[in-house]
Amino acid sequence: MVKKLYWKGFEQTVENSNVVAFMRAQKVKSFEGLLQRSQDDIEWFWNAVNQFLGIEWYAPYTQVLRANKGIEWAQWFTGGKINITHNCVDKHINTYRRHKLALIWEGENHEIRKLTYLDLYREVNRVAEGLKDAGIRTGDAVGVYLPMIPETAVTLLAIAKIGAIFIPVFSGYGPEAIASRLNDASVKLLFTADGFYRKGGVVEMKKIADAALRMSPGVQRVVVFKRLHIDVPWTDKRDIDWESFVQDKPVISPTEKLTSETPWMVIYTSGTTGRPKGAVHVHGGFLVKQAEEIAFQVDMKDQDILFWFTDMGWIMGPWEVVGGLAMGGTLFFYEGAPDWPKPDRLWEMVERHRITTLGISPTAVRAFMRSGDQWPNAHDLTSLRLFGSTGEPWNPVPWMWLYKEVGKQRCPIINLSGGTEIGACFLSVHPVKPLKPCSLGGPSLGMAIDVFDDNAQPVRGKVGELVCKKPWPSMTRGIWHDPQRYTETYWNRWPHVWVHGDWASVDKDGYWFLHGRSDDTIKVAGKRVGPAEVESILVSHAAVTEAAAIGVPDPLKGEALACFVVLKPGYTPSEELRAELVQLVASALGKSTTPKTIKFTGELPKTRNAKILRRFVKAAYLGQQIADTSSVENLSSLNSIAQAV
Repeated sequence: MVKKLYWKGFEQTVENSNVVAFMRAQKVKSFEGLLQRSQDDIEWFWNAVNQFLGIEWYAPYTQVLRANKGIEWAQWFTGGKINITHNCVDKHINTYRRHKLALIWEGENHEIRKLTYLDLYREVNRVAEGLKDAGIRTGDAVGVYLPMIPETAVTLLAIAKIGAIFIPVFSGYGPEAIASRLNDASVKLLFTADGFYRKGGVVEMKKIADAALRMSPGVQRVVVFKRLHIDVPWTDKRDIDWESFVQDKPVISPTEKLTSETPWMVIYTSGTTGRPKGAVHVHGGFLVKQAEEIAFQVDMKDQDILFWFTDMGWIMGPWEVVGGLAMGGTLFFYEGAPDWPKPDRLWEMVERHRITTLGISPTAVRAFMRSGDQWPNAHDLTSLRLFGSTGEPWNPVPWMWLYKEVGKQRCPIINLSGGTEIGACFLSVHPVKPLKPCSLGGPSLGMAIDVFDDNAQPVRGKVGELVCKKPWPSMTRGIWHDPQRYTETYWNRWPHVWVHGDWASVDKDGYWFLHGRSDDTIKVAGKRVGPAEVESILVSHAAVTEAAAIGVPDPLKGEALACFVVLKPGYTPSEELRAELVQLVASALGKSTTPKTIKFTGELPKTRNAKILRRFVKAAYLGQQIADTSSVENLSSLNSIAQAV
């Protein structure tokens, strides 16, 4: 059993944490007591959070939770009037935060821009007035296909300000994926850019957007931000450049007073086939939950600078903007690749901007680890006080590398897990408890999470389905225009229980762990095997830096393990090494799970935020046609997999 780890400065962190301040205000003596009460009495908890965090309402809510249509369709803070943008920007303008930095941005070409809360307020108002002049009204859908630049946050907040619906589109998508989202959401106006820098090259966004727009006849206007000032295709009467769009617009604009259940965002989950799923999020519940997580999980203080390496098309983009600004913190955005032009670009930015909170994926950490300790060690990273992580299970070796080599045992790793439809986190480490490598700590506050066996009974000490038994404020209000798909996807297995599709377990010390997606589970000779478990075993070998495990058809076992590994510099593929790795898995998991094959590859397919895409590995292995590769950052990896096969 892995021992608990207390980071340097643990006692001081606990004493000064936001969650301990909340405990004192509620006269709760222990974190365990707070967690239990927050799960037993969710209405008490979320009402107390509202008051403690200073969420401002135009009109107070009359009921914290209303579930008269079942918890699947729960409504929160009913009767209240609110607006996300008021709480993220407007309310700070008449405080000392008026001239405080709200956002720092760095481009891949080292260009830097900074916006105070007053700057942000003025820019948001100008865009809001531009939207109204363009005919956009409450309930209209506005698409945002932009890189991570300040204008991306500005558009998000301007859209929310007037009560329109924000439709974020991942900046790495191709035309078909963009068009499917624009059409599904009935987008009327699209924000895009001429292009942006990525790994030293130029991504011509406007050209990609135009290709998508040829398949999206409902889009009436296109606003183009000139990031690169390059020549781009232009359609008169439809296209307008950003400066013309906001020219002469007032820097003061009224904020719409909206009911708490007014939709503010439809964000789409990624997938390779079928119509995309649009998760619907609303002003009241999303705002309160994000502010709570930023306050209690990543413990944001006034002086903190939060950098979560993500894209606005993923849920962590809106998460950091809404939660971070609602808490009055400073955000950091970066446009390009974290290892360009050298492997220390990320560490260089942490040092230069004195970033305090860094959100990073396990796969990205493995890539940095592969480059060598000398890169982070060459920089002063003492500004960091905690790491955040989400998106996939950890392996022990990269977790310990981040904790020891980068954080120097000073910074807790706030490992959390949620999802696009959750709009938040089911599980999270909280900075008031000691760490266990790779653990997610336990349930997030106010979240009635459990692990069920196949008979819907709670289990401990073994793997089961991660479930939620009560509603929470930021839960999706359904799938856009498809309520049946929503209930069938998440509520159909057990009555009034949300089944998220993750394998989880709770150890004897009460620490929670994830073991991969249940739909990724490999069943070898009747035994369930999680790919993350296999991958952890493989990367524990001194020669292996990354791994992906998939299930492939087998005439005898039904399914068999096929594994792909990326080797560290200095190691070369050989039959001897292959045999070692096969034996390593077999020894750890049993002879019946001996891998059918282990292939060496130069790279694995990943998203831009460095999440390994196993479904593409499997498709390449089986020789299947891949319909949509727009979420793959490194398309060359698919050739690498195919060659390995």
